[in-house]
Amino acid sequence: MSHRGLSGRVVIATHNPGKLKEMRELLAPYGIEAISAGELRLPEPDETGDSFRANALIKAEAATKATGLPAFADDSGLVVDALGGEPGIHSARWAGADKDFAGAMARIDKLLRERGAIRPEQRRAAFISALCLTWPDGHLEEFEGRVDGTLVWPPRGAAGFGYDPSFLPDRHDRTFGEMTADEKHGLPPAGQGLSHRARAFLMLAAACLATPR
Repeated sequence: MSHRGLSGRVVIATHNPGKLKEMRELLAPYGIEAISAGELRLPEPDETGDSFRANALIKAEAATKATGLPAFADDSGLVVDALGGEPGIHSARWAGADKDFAGAMARIDKLLRERGAIRPEQRRAAFISALCLTWPDGHLEEFEGRVDGTLVWPPRGAAGFGYDPSFLPDRHDRTFGEMTADEKHGLPPAGQGLSHRARAFLMLAAACLATPR
């Protein structure tokens, strides 16, 4: 696939304020004008895909079709080894309609304990992010980032969102919930591009974005 540059205005195909904040921070140095699907009051499409990539494509294509603009979508989640990869693409659904991620983290811990997964090496997990860019003419770019780590209990920190307080990335002593935005997903030179979304975004930026301003 030949890569295509992105410039001008783009729709961030999300209704999640946490994801929107991260994506805007990632796009800001590149001079991209970003507006979200939520701000445009676009309906949320049914995420019927069987993978992160498939669901990211569904969201991006829906936003492009509705607006006639390039669209940038992320689908991401927590994959827990001892739970056979769950919650995976259903990570948001495990939190329910009221977005109770504290309850979702407690549910995961309970399931791990029921399986005897007490030690850190038994509680291995990863965050995965699939990023998809679509254009009105059907052109498509896809990228996937991953960060491995361990689930801790009780959760630590109030920063970030979702499952961040329970996730301790490898070679770090603080959870995503204890890290600043720059530490978690800041891009070089300010940050290390640590998070799954930042890693996927670095691939996208190298392929589709001009030099940061």
